[in-house]
Amino acid sequence: MARVRAGEKEEGLEKHIGLLKLAQTLSFLLIFMAGIIIGLAASSHIDRYFNSLPQMLSSSSSSASLQTIPDYSNCTVIHRDCSNDDDDGGGVKAAKKKDEIRDCWSVDGFVRPEEVRHRMSDDELFWRASMVPVKEEYPYDRVPKVAFMFLARGPLPMLPLWEKFFRGNEKYLSVYVHTPPGYDMNVSSDSPFYDRQVPSQASFFTKLGLKVAWGSPLLTDAEKRLLANALLDFSNERFVLLSESCVPVYNFTTVYSYLINSAYSFVDSYDEPTRYGRGRYSRKMLPDIKLHNWRKGSQWFEVNRKIAIYIISDSKYYSLFKQYCRPACYPDEHYIPTLLNMFHGSVNANRSVTWVDWSIGGPHPATYGADNITEGFLQSIRKNETDCLYNEEPTSLCFLFARKFAPSALAPLMNLSSTVMGF
Repeated sequence: MARVRAGEKEEGLEKHIGLLKLAQTLSFLLIFMAGIIIGLAASSHIDRYFNSLPQMLSSSSSSASLQTIPDYSNCTVIHRDCSNDDDDGGGVKAAKKKDEIRDCWSVDGFVRPEEVRHRMSDDELFWRASMVPVKEEYPYDRVPKVAFMFLARGPLPMLPLWEKFFRGNEKYLSVYVHTPPGYDMNVSSDSPFYDRQVPSQASFFTKLGLKVAWGSPLLTDAEKRLLANALLDFSNERFVLLSESCVPVYNFTTVYSYLINSAYSFVDSYDEPTRYGRGRYSRKMLPDIKLHNWRKGSQWFEVNRKIAIYIISDSKYYSLFKQYCRPACYPDEHYIPTLLNMFHGSVNANRSVTWVDWSIGGPHPATYGADNITEGFLQSIRKNETDCLYNEEPTSLCFLFARKFAPSALAPLMNLSSTVMGF
């Protein structure tokens, strides 16, 4: 009896173990099948993700590009504005532009901008103007030009004389005019001065309530702005700074040949051992600018392209002048003369090509009106008693321009321009 019960227990135990093994096997099968299903689903999802990834990246890249591409709708300086958005109402300009469609990205528009208007800030302008091509050869027939840069406080009373001087030589010159913000020159469309006013950062001056006053740092800002705008034209090789009271004393051919063929720039730079020279130096400029570096000179300079790029590219030394050269120190009389003395003295003729009469004494030079303008007076400027050096050779032709002339001097100057000055 006992054996029978023991057998029954063993048989029941074996059945229980068999059921457990079956359940375990089924569980493994279910888990395995679930893993396969999950794996297939995951694999399908991953395939879809990677297949769509290039499209996602392309879409993202396009979106980013749209957000970072600058607005070239006003590309009047670096690239010609190819749109017809300045129609005068009668369709004249629009029709003209349709006949003159050009590629905004062309080399011609980059190296020889037709207009001087733009919306660049000074930082953007100086950065753009400081670009120097590594390749020496030009991809076009480059005719070197002289950039005539007028720093004016308003109207140009000698404008008719300059127009006569420029006539017939437009291929060899560029004109740039810097005037106070808000002033518009009223000249005919065939004048070399037409549409040649450079942006003068009007919002900046208006915001600060400032004007480009003689002797202030803003005057030197204006000089650098003129240089930078002129540098945008890669054909400009020489750069001469003039005022509204300046006049030419030789014809264009003589002036052009004199400047283009010069191996030197013409910047007045000398050591003045008085309170009007060294006395304006600040020791706060140490150690970058030392007293023996300090120079003074006329602001009416003439420089070649290499020197012009160097001047507008400088921030280090100019920031010192803006900080520490304050009245009675005047940056326009010291900054460029000192800078060239420090780094480019060997290529500077160390004189100006603009004649000025300081014989009367005082802070301002003599001004000449109608009663002073005679043939003898003009010849005395043209053939100055003191000889100078031109390309290391002595010459009596030292001055190409002269100042200061009152508006009343225009009529007699026009009358004598052909007989005395040759134009």
